Amino acid sequence: MIQIKGLNKSYGAVEVLKDINLTIQPKETIVICGPSGSGKSTLIKTINALESYQSGQIFLNGHDIATITSTSVAKAIGMVFQDFGLFQNKTVLENLVAPLVIVHKQDREDATIRSKGQLSKLGLRDHMGKYPHQLSGGQKQRVAISRALVVEPQFLLYDEPTSALDPEMVGSVLEVIEGLAHTGMGQVIVTHEMSFAKRVADRVIFMNAGRIVEVSKSEEFFANPKSERARAFLSKVMR
Repeated sequence: MIQIKGLNKSYGAVEVLKDINLTIQPKETIVICGPSGSGKSTLIKTINALESYQSGQIFLNGHDIATITSTSVAKAIGMVFQDFGLFQNKTVLENLVAPLVIVHKQDREDATIRSKGQLSKLGLRDHMGKYPHQLSGGQKQRVAISRALVVEPQFLLYDEPTSALDPEMVGSVLEVIEGLAHTGMGQVIVTHEMSFAKRVADRVIFMNAGRIVEVSKSEEFFANPKSERARAFLSKVMR
């Protein structure tokens, strides 16, 4: 379980997260949506200890993440970035193996076996020896998802995972994420793909100007949002 209590974050005089309170249960899929600049990406990067914060607390399974090593946080909470974040000088296989060996101190042979298995699950068996520049955008994002999954995290966070993809590539990546939702993987997804969000989310978090404006079950949010700001947002993105 992830619990966020009274979280505040600023960049200088600019407040980007304001009194965030949120509980994320294991095995649920949450979509965080809202207009650009509302703090969505900053929030998930803060959850994963990639961003610092000025006040408040974040708990992972009852432990304050400020007291946990970054390696332990990375093992429990995986992250998938919109720009893939792959090592350009390493093969697809080594993009998975290297973090397991260097960061998580796994035996290289075991890490290689595990990585090959994970890549095969996402249809990347024939691309293991390629470098990122030889892949399509959809393939790169599936490699990034594989890299996050190979450490068997409790939660997987996505920062607009389809925003850098060509339109025809979007569907294949969303299928992977939707499939993971059915396996019970805990997921938090920042996305503008509202039709996908409606289909996959257990709950929707709507943010605006650094605050959580609304937390609702998916069907309730899309059928009858509680706030005027959320209604205005949906009227523009659900056409």
